[in-house]
Amino acid sequence: MTSTVSQHGSDRFNARVIGITIAAALGGFLFGFDTSVINGAVDALAAEFSLGPALTGFAVSSALLGCALGAWFAGPLANRRGRVPVMIVAAVLFLASAIGSGLAFGVWDLIVWRVVGGLGVGAASVIAPAYIAEVSPAHVRGRLGSLQQMAIVLGIFAALLSDALFAGVAGGASAPLWLGLEAWRWMFMAEALPAVIYGVFSLRLPESPRFLVARGRLDEAAQVLHDFTGVDRVNLMIEQIRHSLDFEKQASLADLRGRALGLKPVVWTGILLSVFQQAVGINVIFYYSTTLWRSVGFGESDALTVTVITSVTNIVVTIVAIALVDKVGRRPMLLAGSAGMAVSLGTMALAFSHAVPVVAADGTESVALAAPWSTIALVAANAFVVFFGATWGPLVWVLLGEMFPNRIRAGALAVAAAAQWVANFVVSTTFPGLAALGLTFAYGLYAVMALLSFVFVWRFVRETKGRELEEMLDGDESKAPVGAH
Repeated sequence: MTSTVSQHGSDRFNARVIGITIAAALGGFLFGFDTSVINGAVDALAAEFSLGPALTGFAVSSALLGCALGAWFAGPLANRRGRVPVMIVAAVLFLASAIGSGLAFGVWDLIVWRVVGGLGVGAASVIAPAYIAEVSPAHVRGRLGSLQQMAIVLGIFAALLSDALFAGVAGGASAPLWLGLEAWRWMFMAEALPAVIYGVFSLRLPESPRFLVARGRLDEAAQVLHDFTGVDRVNLMIEQIRHSLDFEKQASLADLRGRALGLKPVVWTGILLSVFQQAVGINVIFYYSTTLWRSVGFGESDALTVTVITSVTNIVVTIVAIALVDKVGRRPMLLAGSAGMAVSLGTMALAFSHAVPVVAADGTESVALAAPWSTIALVAANAFVVFFGATWGPLVWVLLGEMFPNRIRAGALAVAAAAQWVANFVVSTTFPGLAALGLTFAYGLYAVMALLSFVFVWRFVRETKGRELEEMLDGDESKAPVGAH
């Protein structure tokens, strides 16, 4: 199909669509906050519950199991009940996790509450990009879709900043703060406030027009398209949506089946985009950075400060991505990001090859970097964040929200997001073990993954800039070469 609304009328871009996009992207804020808040608490947790490296890694990454489950079930639930109800459920899960984690009495109790929060993160990671793509005009969809990543990095920043503030006021993450509770417990409970705000905002959001059309609620869909999405020729847009949904009877994961290893090619592309986004090791920086920088000579306070600076850098480069995505396109930015990440990760591997072992007075072992390699490692780590934050961070979510045909979008996004969380879990859980083998080995492995991601994008990822969602094909219907359109 080649006709689009923009060819037959003008798409108005108004403040309303920005407002509902920001409200939906609050799920991304909680996504970033929930997954990163443990950064400042990990050492205190290990001491509080006498955890070894393996259980520490599992405690950090346990939320990701919930993320995978939440992502897997969010798509089918969103197809049956709508996008907005899934957001409300996610908000409730975030709230329960914040309170439960802060009041945890043991490591397994904490892990259970972290998994509950993970269910909310997984659901939000599926529903926010799908909803934003479905309410956004095509010519600004990339910028609005990037607000999801902006919200994520703001959530990461807020979590790391609050971690640093709580630890600073208390005199350490393990020290008592208010009501006799340690600072690390308040780090978790701070998430309750944004969870409540997200829930209240979700209650006021209009339903996705594409979900409404799929359920035959055409008048409501027309109202949303006109008032929020800014479509002038509403009837034409509805007809295009109906055409793209002609083959949909009852949305299910069975719709994703194809000839390529059991799944449609576009689903495999989404899965591998998700896996590569995590396989480069980005969340090692955000989950373990405080511990990492302490291991190379920073004190707890300085390490938390460096981590906050890194998250600010992530915010700035995400703004750059938002400015460029609808001008430059998705593929060129991903390719540039892969090349930059490979170089910066390779530099980190080289820097840590000059680390020397250090044994503290209490017998604990760590490593130390002497100048100039400590500075080189710090610069390279932030360069890695720059390349990731300006490209793979926001653009994968943009692509996942827009690359799938209407009739399989929610389900395909659910599978791709679930794959992302599984990959995140594997990377986060294995990092302590890889670090034990040597940080040179760990970062060298991530550098190889960055190189492979370049090859993957070059060969398999299509450009989606400026195309209506109704034009997206699932790969079984099209033989066009990669990079076409």
